[in-house]
Amino acid sequence: MKRIKFNKINTAVVLFGLLATTSCVNDLEQSPITDVTSVSVFKDFANYPNALAKVYGGFANGGQESGGGNADINGIDGNFSQYTRQLFTMQNLPTDEAVIAWNDGTLQTIHKMTWDSQNEFISALYYRIYTEIAFCNEFLRNVTDEKLASNNITGANLTEAKYMRAEVRYLRALSYYHALDLFGNVPFVKEDYLPGSVSPPPRITRAELFNFVESELKDVEGQLKDPKTNAYARADKAAAWSLLARLYLNSGVYNGSNHYTDCITYCNKVIQAGYSLKTKYGDLFLADNDKNNPEVILPIAFDGQRIQTYGGTTYMVHAAVGGSMPASQFGINGGWGGLRTTKAFVNLFAGNSSDQRGNFYTNGQNLEINDLGTFTDGYGFIKYKNVTSSGVAGSDNAGNFVDSDIAVFRLADIYLMYAEATLRGGSGGNLTTAIGYVNALRTRAGASTIASINTDYILDERGRELSWEFTRRTDLIRYGKFTTASYLWPWKGGVKDGKAVEDFRNLYPIPAKDIIANPNLIQNPGY
Repeated sequence: MKRIKFNKINTAVVLFGLLATTSCVNDLEQSPITDVTSVSVFKDFANYPNALAKVYGGFANGGQESGGGNADINGIDGNFSQYTRQLFTMQNLPTDEAVIAWNDGTLQTIHKMTWDSQNEFISALYYRIYTEIAFCNEFLRNVTDEKLASNNITGANLTEAKYMRAEVRYLRALSYYHALDLFGNVPFVKEDYLPGSVSPPPRITRAELFNFVESELKDVEGQLKDPKTNAYARADKAAAWSLLARLYLNSGVYNGSNHYTDCITYCNKVIQAGYSLKTKYGDLFLADNDKNNPEVILPIAFDGQRIQTYGGTTYMVHAAVGGSMPASQFGINGGWGGLRTTKAFVNLFAGNSSDQRGNFYTNGQNLEINDLGTFTDGYGFIKYKNVTSSGVAGSDNAGNFVDSDIAVFRLADIYLMYAEATLRGGSGGNLTTAIGYVNALRTRAGASTIASINTDYILDERGRELSWEFTRRTDLIRYGKFTTASYLWPWKGGVKDGKAVEDFRNLYPIPAKDIIANPNLIQNPGY
């Protein structure tokens, strides 16, 4: 059984209020889970690991109980709004990588790219992001130097508390990065904005939020533990470097600036920290992918017994199994008949039949998607499994919940960012080295090596290597291919062969409820 070293994320109670989220929407108002206050909790360092676990757990769980019960967000199911489930919906479902058969609410508008500001799936991720930011802010209010001194936190406990504070600042920056990437111009609050404030949160522009995330990460990197010295699934300096690299790679989209040299600088920091590729590509996505994994820089941990949610990898495995796919081979008790992929994604592997990353299930499945609601239209795509590298099913004997962790950052992504930033003219990179990094990934996957690369090749290689890992929408936008006719896939724009859509869809709308409730906000253009 996987063990999260700093605590049991799924059972960590909200000892310190986490009283209210930062949105001014009534749907997001929360009450304390217990009568214990933040003041009393942070007087005793023994409570700090539980408090930290709740902050990390905000990326894995949607509520206080097994199966997403007692949801963190009022009015939204804890599974429906689970962080990575909705991040996948927004980052992968509107692209060539995925379609879904379900017709719940407005779900089909995501792949068709016809969503509006009333879309409940977009709102779910927006509220989840700001709930996580609220968790972080509440922790940070209680671990200032002044509060630590007044609570008599000293010695080794003080040192550890400061590491925890740095980690939470990193996690807040990660959530603000998602807000920056997905929504652009958003509400902005730090720990000095108190829950229950009469004044609604101010608006921050996308360029300003870029500057905040950058400055937070650069400030906190020196306060985090050295790479690979922290407990499993906790952030360290390499996690900060990885997020900075991604921020810099996309800076042209976020504020029109060129930071390719900075991207290379931080990629090199990660590479030089001693990470290495896991030997087998498929083992990265199995139930024991927390074991002997030198490639993952920061994961979100899941556990079939201790972190039970219908989001996370439980969603990624169950939703991708249907038709004639044998559920037992995936370590689960049954498939949900939802996720498949498009022929445009299948075509990324044309002429590379030996590439293990193109792991498609074709028996009884049609390559053509005539009906998005029919699971057998579209090839199944095999990515995550709830079985170990030795073939043993995951820890939940009932086969409901999945053990596999999700990598937020891994070395393969760093290699590909280094290669792209080098090709785009960044200093400090070497083209021969970049080709070597790409070939290391291809060799591991059983694909043929290549002698030269260009930026379009890197986009395709990112699709092959990082499929269903929450990067595709961001990558396509960076290349000018998300909304335009320069790259089409089935049902893009709501037509079978695909069509261009409006460029304003490079950003999601601020949920209509927040626009109504907060006069400081301005809706993104087009909505």
